[in-house]
Amino acid sequence: MAGKPKLHYTRGRGKMESIRWLLAAAGVEFEEEFIEKKEDLEKLRNDGSLLFQQVPMVEIDGMKMVQTRAILSYIAAKYNLYGKDLKERAWIDMYVEGTTDLMGMIMALPFQAADVKEKNIALIIERATTRYFPVYEKALKDHGQDYLVGNKLSWADIHLLEAILMTEELKSDILSAFPVLQAFKGRVSSIPTINKFLQPGSQRKPPADEKSIANVRKIFSI
Repeated sequence: MAGKPKLHYTRGRGKMESIRWLLAAAGVEFEEEFIEKKEDLEKLRNDGSLLFQQVPMVEIDGMKMVQTRAILSYIAAKYNLYGKDLKERAWIDMYVEGTTDLMGMIMALPFQAADVKEKNIALIIERATTRYFPVYEKALKDHGQDYLVGNKLSWADIHLLEAILMTEELKSDILSAFPVLQAFKGRVSSIPTINKFLQPGSQRKPPADEKSIANVRKIFSI
């Protein structure tokens, strides 16, 4: 029997957090080997573990996988969270790319100067409520099903819930004009594997603080 997937990244959310979410939602136990200092990253680079000298890196099924999108799509396909055919997969991809864009804007915030950060928070809230959330609200409302694609839990739903919770950290009532998404959030959050991941003490990571950001800057020389 293959061992548990092993995740190599810092202790923060970053690009690894969506991978943690997807594995947890699939009910897959995983181990984490944290990059605590620059030397830990250099060791991975020097021993040939990182195809493009970058993390995230996940050891799974005898591979040392890199590139976030490649890792996520492999996990989604492996654990039957990637639709039943090419058309469903295309829809999942489109929905995931939307939430990836939104979450990417949020991930950048801790590295920005205060004045820039304030402007970008306003922009994120505006984009979430006018560009992204209306798409998911309409999709769920139009087909009247519990999930975005194929009436079955998929990577798209898991990614959307992660994005909703991240935007709520910026504005707690951001879903006030989206009743269908409010119901979706409650429904998907109550799925046992996801509910477990949302509890204190899980491998879900908290928002970045000043200390963790300073450490990330040091590790990656940014």
